[in-house]
Amino acid sequence: MTDDQLPKLSSASQVAEFLRQVDLTPRNQSQGRLVFALDATASRQPSWDQACHLQAEMFRETARLGGLAIQLAWYRGLGEFKASRWVSHSTDLLKAMSGVYCQGGLTQIERVLRHTLAETRQQPVTALVFIGDCVEENVDTLYSLAGELGLLNVPIFIFHEGHEAGAAKAFRRITHLSRGAYCAFDAGSAQQLRELLAAVAVYAAGGRRALRTLGQQKGGLTLSLTHQLVNQ
Repeated sequence: MTDDQLPKLSSASQVAEFLRQVDLTPRNQSQGRLVFALDATASRQPSWDQACHLQAEMFRETARLGGLAIQLAWYRGLGEFKASRWVSHSTDLLKAMSGVYCQGGLTQIERVLRHTLAETRQQPVTALVFIGDCVEENVDTLYSLAGELGLLNVPIFIFHEGHEAGAAKAFRRITHLSRGAYCAFDAGSAQQLRELLAAVAVYAAGGRRALRTLGQQKGGLTLSLTHQLVNQ
């Protein structure tokens, strides 16, 4: 499949397609461990603040499945990259996120991918979530690393804020190579982002069956999308 053949999604259909891709993604059978990576460069402060408010949804939706360990990873400024300890409670993740302020700099997605590979080699990571708006790196290197993660059964789920065409193309390719999924969202679509984060967290903790059960429990848009997913 070429880049041009990868799905180009819009509005509500992109959420349905995203969940369909999640349903098709191979899942590690080990305990759920999710790397939650964000771009913390200068333009990202509003989205960082939004993510702080929404991150609790990931823990809330996975509690009934035995929980999920999440590690926060972020980059900013001139080569600064950091990762938190693994946490299993919303308050701990919020504390880690609240101590970060965004600062100008170029993207460091390569370091996110290399870090996830290193973590996986120590103990399997179930999935990587990345939220960002642009790519300012050698994409061939990113594609190679994404392919390595795909071979290790670590899908990458990218939530792309905005409509930058070059970034969209790169993000779609990265997710395709890792057997993950891509979804664009606008800064104002907090409800959509909340549902997408919850969906990936539930997948990471409990697999496809748990994701379908989520739709039955939540109702509304999630139930409608889950019905579409099951009936594909």
